[in-house]
Amino acid sequence: MKGDSPTRTNGRTPEAPCVLTDVDSHVSKFSASLATKENYEGLSEKKYEKKLNKLRAELMKAQLALQQATSPVVIIIAGVVGAGKGEAIALLNEWLDARNLSTHSFWNLPNEALRRPHFWRYWTALPRRGKIAIWFNGWYEAPLLNNLRERHPAPELNQQLKDICRQETTLVQDGAVILKFWFHLSKSEQEERLHSLYRRPQMHWRAMNDDWKRHSLYERFQSIATSVLNQTHGDNRPWLIVPSADRQARNLILASQLGKMLNRAAQSSNDVRLPEKNPSASPYRPTTKRALDNVDLSQALSSKEYESQLIQAQSRLHHLFWSAYKKKISTVLVFEGWDAAGKGGAIRRLTAAIDPRLFRILQIGPPTIEEHAYHYLWRFWRDLPRDGQITIFDRSWYGRVLVERIEDFATRSEWQRAYEEINEFEREITRNGTVLLKFWIHISKEKQLARFQNREQTPHKKHKITKEDWRNRDRWTKYEQAVNDMVAYTHSPTAPWKLIAGNDKRFARVQTLLTISERLESAV
Repeated sequence: MKGDSPTRTNGRTPEAPCVLTDVDSHVSKFSASLATKENYEGLSEKKYEKKLNKLRAELMKAQLALQQATSPVVIIIAGVVGAGKGEAIALLNEWLDARNLSTHSFWNLPNEALRRPHFWRYWTALPRRGKIAIWFNGWYEAPLLNNLRERHPAPELNQQLKDICRQETTLVQDGAVILKFWFHLSKSEQEERLHSLYRRPQMHWRAMNDDWKRHSLYERFQSIATSVLNQTHGDNRPWLIVPSADRQARNLILASQLGKMLNRAAQSSNDVRLPEKNPSASPYRPTTKRALDNVDLSQALSSKEYESQLIQAQSRLHHLFWSAYKKKISTVLVFEGWDAAGKGGAIRRLTAAIDPRLFRILQIGPPTIEEHAYHYLWRFWRDLPRDGQITIFDRSWYGRVLVERIEDFATRSEWQRAYEEINEFEREITRNGTVLLKFWIHISKEKQLARFQNREQTPHKKHKITKEDWRNRDRWTKYEQAVNDMVAYTHSPTAPWKLIAGNDKRFARVQTLLTISERLESAV
């Protein structure tokens, strides 16, 4: 079922390389061109306060303007030990309106985060549109510290950074603004800062043993940092390096640059947001593969065969799900299909085999007002299961390339780039061992008509049929192309599509359970 691939450059602009052959030389150049130019160094306390108050007023004005915009803002504060990152974050909480601001650190994570895919912790820390989130190191903490301690091979670090770039690109293309500040000290400046903290009893706790260990590894840390900054810098998600030896200059640079960036974000400037369309990108091409045509809809089971096979399949699944729980293997099951295809019936036969403590069923409808305030994948990241648990999605993130595509709820570039966004999302789901299975329950157009008519004539089923169902039926051909595209572009060995023949409900239910059993057996 390996199919065509949509163009991966849709909606993107090329990103300029970061000219950081080494951080120290870049900081020297930056200091000369900004800190000195703006008269930020060597100020008296009075002049410092005057400049800072002016910049704070501009910052507050920019934040108020941002609240009327549609861009969420993530501010990442990272850098070397002793450069004042924590102090800067405390100052930002003082300078900005804290009611529209949240701060997140990822060093002391609760079990909820540790029992889910790695990027779950960051997606659940994203701000609403018009709001600001400050991340202490953010998703850069793991590649920096893990590689410092364990000396991971270069390919592993490169892969971690590529994963981060994909996440940032996904958010930026949706209108998010990601502002990244690297607080820098030279080795001698860092040593002096740590000694200074150690000499002051009230600050002694800040000069931890861990900090001195990192100082001894300064050269290695700088080497890793240079790779991180080079590989994750781009026109629409740049790194700004902040010289931090002079506390006043550091604070003024941070306030000045952040104010300018927030203003651009509020105005939806091209400096911080990608354009809706990229004229140089290759056009979208519908797949020529007709996966739905290959489904044998004549497959069926007699009542006797159904009863026997259903009981066996449910018993087998019951034991497999408990085995997966004991081994902390999560399961995500996605059910898509035509209206009246039998998704609900298949899900009920599935959950009859599972202990209710292990699963959740999420019936996905149009996004709520709250969900509209985030990237469309946010609500699915939020509901991913913990280790050993099961989440069943009755409809899913594939609405982006199905109903939102057909009904024009998403722009052309939005649903076209969604294929790669979904592939990345599913790669992250399965990377930690989660079992992911996606079902499309397929029926003929004639079978759907018969089921619609039956629902209209059956009192306890009338609620299942709506005007929207009939309207969707009139667009069968468009949906058929969208489904074939979806299967061709998002099927993979770790996140496979299983097309289920659904004209016979009994066959569809048993086939679904058997498919899940086979995947679970190979996983546990």
